Amino acid sequence: MSPSAESTRDVNQKLVDQYTEIARLAGGLAHEIKNPLSTIRLNMELLAEDLGDSENPRDRRALAKVKVVQKECQRLEELLDNFLDFAKVRRLKIEPTNLNQQVRQLLDFFRPEARQAGIELVAYLTSDLPTVLLDRESFRGALLNLVLNARQAMPDGGQLVVRTSVTGDGVALHLIDNGCGMEERTRAHVFDAFFSTKKGGSGLGLPTARKIIEAHGGRVRVQSEPGRGTQFTIHLPVPARLAAAPDGGDAEA
Repeated sequence: MSPSAESTRDVNQKLVDQYTEIARLAGGLAHEIKNPLSTIRLNMELLAEDLGDSENPRDRRALAKVKVVQKECQRLEELLDNFLDFAKVRRLKIEPTNLNQQVRQLLDFFRPEARQAGIELVAYLTSDLPTVLLDRESFRGALLNLVLNARQAMPDGGQLVVRTSVTGDGVALHLIDNGCGMEERTRAHVFDAFFSTKKGGSGLGLPTARKIIEAHGGRVRVQSEPGRGTQFTIHLPVPARLAAAPDGGDAEA
């Protein structure tokens, strides 16, 4: 190994070590914040119970303020949970996986919520899709983040098309919605941590999804225009030693 290559490797390893330490410290801080926050929330619940039966105008005003604090405590707890998920240093349990089967399971899980929201789910799954290596639990979480993002983009209902295909160097998974779409600025920052256009959103769902996908050696990109919907495309590599495993892919509604 040349001195320059060895130096580059040392720098990269140092950056990885620094990120791991920062993630550990940030995770510890988030846990420390959660403990007193839980105490505050519990005491607010007890105070709300004490004030709940009172007809005194002063007590009713106090109860309204308590409910505001309760709501903000809940929002902070959800934000901390999302941050801990984002900052977590993952040890992936990689297994040969049928991607089409993973997609079907996720859509079956999401179908009742989609029906309630007036969203039609359509799947076009290529039958001769090669086997990929996935940590099934974390990858399912990444897909769910993308699907929930599509649902939020279609508040009045719509259609979500999920399609798999073979590419030159692996496989691709496309999620296409006909929702509100994104302007250029939003599209440019959509994977930035804490960036959100949604009121009360943590801005960590899509960055966490990208982090998980990249941990699998994959990549994700987005195409979107206002009023014309959004397409997220995930590319995953296929190790040469894994043979294609036909799984009866088809079109589903």
